[in-house]
Amino acid sequence: MARINVIQYNAAEGELKTVYDDLITKRGQLSEVLKIQSLHPSSIKSHTAFYMDIMFNKSALSRAEKEMIAVVVSVVNGCMYCQTHHGTALNNYWKDESRIEQLKSNYNHAGLSEKEVAMCHFAVHLTKYPAAHENEDYTQQLRNKGLDDPAILDVVLVTSYFNFVNRMVLSLGVQLEEHKGEGYKY
Repeated sequence: MARINVIQYNAAEGELKTVYDDLITKRGQLSEVLKIQSLHPSSIKSHTAFYMDIMFNKSALSRAEKEMIAVVVSVVNGCMYCQTHHGTALNNYWKDESRIEQLKSNYNHAGLSEKEVAMCHFAVHLTKYPAAHENEDYTQQLRNKGLDDPAILDVVLVTSYFNFVNRMVLSLGVQLEEHKGEGYKY
């Protein structure tokens, strides 16, 4: 149960109602992770724009690679909400639920390429030990697997974004929707 007041769709007015309607039109549904920000409607707009930019705009990484990073970061943080949503999104590309479950339990045994393993390793390390990255260049491990600067930036952006969202979900008690992440427009 949410730990702060959440304005539900049927009680939304003004800017919040407009934001909610826009989200339903564009994304197909209204997610709990966005509704948790209902007391600050402009943050929903900023959050959504940032998410769309990181996850959907043209990138050096594929959508599947981004979703893979999202799942791995969410596993490290213990965020079932994001594991579920982004595991479902990743399965739109992988089409192998057992592989998704393997990614969640041990990405080293999920049939990933060396490049994908390196991205997961980097994302996990950045999530667990962010301060270590200040004085040591862990990006070299990604370069060694063929990632260029735009790809490295994308790995860092996706990792950082999901650390942000995981912390919001976990600290504010965001609960998984009844549809468990299914039905969104990807």
